[in-house]
Amino acid sequence: MPKNAPQSRKSRHFDSPEQEAFLNLWRTYDRLHAAEEELFGRYDLTPQQYNVLRLLRGEHPVRIPTLTLASRLVSRAPDITRILDKLDVRKLIVRERPESNRRQVLIGITELGLGLLARLDDDVRACHTHQLGHMPPDQLTILTRLLKQARAPHESEDSPWR
Repeated sequence: MPKNAPQSRKSRHFDSPEQEAFLNLWRTYDRLHAAEEELFGRYDLTPQQYNVLRLLRGEHPVRIPTLTLASRLVSRAPDITRILDKLDVRKLIVRERPESNRRQVLIGITELGLGLLARLDDDVRACHTHQLGHMPPDQLTILTRLLKQARAPHESEDSPWR
């Protein structure tokens, strides 16, 4: 085979089973994430902004502290303030500083935010079906269990994802 010829599937080499699993996980994320980005892009949202709104809807009408919200996100958001700024500009969220603790910022979802999520609900379900609907429920249950097991040593004790 010529030096620059593409490798066949059978000749791929991984340094370890861990590397092979990780790279397959990464590739899977990349393929599945593309569908989300396309969907949320139609609504001028990022997947992380959607996740913030989804979490706030689950707490509505209660407002929650910014740090609590950040800890519940699917992926770490070191730029939570910027995410919230963009949602605030669109009037999808509301921020409140309680008189009892002016350092704390409580976040809630607005009626406009709830309306946007209601419009998104069917599209999000369809997206998830497109992403993973080809797998039977028992395999999805096994996959979920394996993913939780894989990340367990890397989650904090108080993580809601544990």
